[in-house]
Formats: sequence, C-alpha cells, structure tokens
Amino acid sequence: MTGANYVVIMAGGVGSRFWPMSTAECPKQFIDVLGCGRTLLQMTFDRFAGIVPAENIWVVTSKNYKGIVKSQLPDVTDSHILAEPCMRNTAPCIAYVSWKIKKLDAAANIVFSPSDHLVTDVPEFRRVISRSLDFSARLHAIVTLGMKVFRPETGYGYIAVLPDEEEIKPVEAFKEKPNKELAEKYMQSGNYYWNAGVFVWNVQTIEKSFRTYCPDIASVFDRLDAVLGTDSEQEAVDRLFPECPSISVDYAIMEKAPDIYVFPADFGWSDLGTWGSLHRQLASAADENVCIGVQPTLVDSTGCIVHMPAGKKVVIEGLHNYIVAEKDNTLLICRIEDEQQIKDFSK
Repeated sequence: MTGANYVVIMAGGVGSRFWPMSTAECPKQFIDVLGCGRTLLQMTFDRFAGIVPAENIWVVTSKNYKGIVKSQLPDVTDSHILAEPCMRNTAPCIAYVSWKIKKLDAAANIVFSPSDHLVTDVPEFRRVISRSLDFSARLHAIVTLGMKVFRPETGYGYIAVLPDEEEIKPVEAFKEKPNKELAEKYMQSGNYYWNAGVFVWNVQTIEKSFRTYCPDIASVFDRLDAVLGTDSEQEAVDRLFPECPSISVDYAIMEKAPDIYVFPADFGWSDLGTWGSLHRQLASAADENVCIGVQPTLVDSTGCIVHMPAGKKVVIEGLHNYIVAEKDNTLLICRIEDEQQIKDFSK
C-alpha cells in the first residue's frame, strides 16, 4: 500500500550565529534574510509547491514561535503546526510529527526539511524531491540528500557513497564535521557529499527505525499516542516531551540503520548557518561587498556583508572581510573569519 506524500518543515532552531539579526525571540527562519520580501520559512514552504498540497504540509516549531508560524504560513492547517515545549534536536521532532501523521495515513511518505536553508535552483530541487519520494515509497528506503562539494568545508557533516551507476546511491558512511586537511581529502575523493539534513522516508520505516534504534523516544510517543489529535494533546506533550533525549536523527538513526541511500544533488544549496555562508551565496560584485536592507557608502572596503535597517545612513571606510549588522539598536562589527564567536556575543 502506498500512502500520500507529506512535507514536514522543522522550524524550532534559534540561529544564534546570525545575531543580532536573529534573536531568541525571532530566529533567522522567520526573517527576510535575503531582503527579497519572503522569510526563509516562507521560501521553504514556497519551494514545495507542486510536490504536495498545502494541507499535507506540517511544521514543527517551539511553543514560543507557533504564533509567528501561523502568521507567516496562513495556508498551513492550524492543527498541522506542532509546538514543542523545549528543544530536543531533530530525532524527537521527527518522531512527534511521524506518530501524528501515521494516525491519519499509515503508509505516508514524508519529506523532512529544515526551515532556514537556501535553494537557488527550485525546479531542480523539486525534481530531486519528487524522485526521492518515488524511490522511498517503492523500496521503503531512507533517502537523504547529499550536496555537491565545492570547497573543503569544515562546518558541514559529510556522506560517503558507494560506487553505483544509479542516480540514487547507497550510503557507505556518515562522517562528522572534519578538520581542514580531512575536508580537502573528502573534496578530492569525489564520492563525498555535504549532508543537507533533508530526509525522505516512509512512516512505517520511521516507526520501525525508532523502535529499533531509539526505543526510549518511541516509548514517549507510544504513551502519547492515545491523546494525539485530542484537546489533551498539548498538555500531555508539554509533560512528556522533555523526557526525550536531545539527539539528532543523524546520531539516533542514520549512522546506525542499514540500507540508507543518498541522492547526490546540486540545486544551489546553502544551510545559511553563518553570516559568512550568506556572504558566499550573495557576493558577485568585483569588490565582493554584499549589502542588504540599505545601500551604504563603502570607501576602500571589500569582502564585507552589511545588513542594516532601511532608512539608516551608513558610511563604512577601510574595512575588509567584515560583518556589519544592526537590529533594534544593537550593532555588530566582526571579522568574518571570527564569526564563530558571534553565538557567544548574543548571550
């Protein structure tokens, strides 16, 4: 039996490395990062158009952000916006919504996607997702997306694939974030891809995987099962969800399960995890300056990313490879090479 296709957008992160634009009150997924009139969450929703109907899209977020999600995605059914009482990473998030969906469709095929990534080639993205859904439904296999490696990136996890002539290939191993030397080897080998954190699998496979590799998480949602979809759900979730371990689905399942496949893809992807990643995506002018929200006067300055509120008069002189960002009267000026410290500045 083949069920319908569903999309789950995971939107609970806090985006601390994008401070001060991203704050605990309004993280980056709810912000128009690109200055295009759509937030990252809305852009994520938009690119699934034509893959599933709006009524088959679900969002899992924090209780603190449910109102923001409702306002930004009015086409998503209210009961399909699930509110986590606390952060527990992606494995409990995936289990919660999967237990919900399987009560409606015991053969559902589900795409899980982060809410804060950038995709520039949307038609190719849709082709890859549609093909992955077909593959997963037919074989009841787990498919994850692997992004073509363009540089020796140390901030991403990697996926090694086995040689195969098919477009969707067997996974050899998941690799943790490497050091520079190892990242260089991964790039040169040709059989490593960046782990994009997008997963496609059947709800029956999801349930079996959690029961096999994460029985403690499965147990929590088995106890919740009777109240899912009732007026008692949120109270019970608030009480029992914190019992789940805080663990990513990569650690919990993907690194343990056999017969996982990867779809090597290239559709202009970035996880937009830092100001530097945003700069790399947008820099095109000869001076490599990127300006969002306001057009400052830049004098003898190159390789900078400037994100300022509209209406500000800004003059920058003599800066090279810097982040200059302001929000709510908080100003950040930081070298791009030191951007990993930003999450500490926001505390």
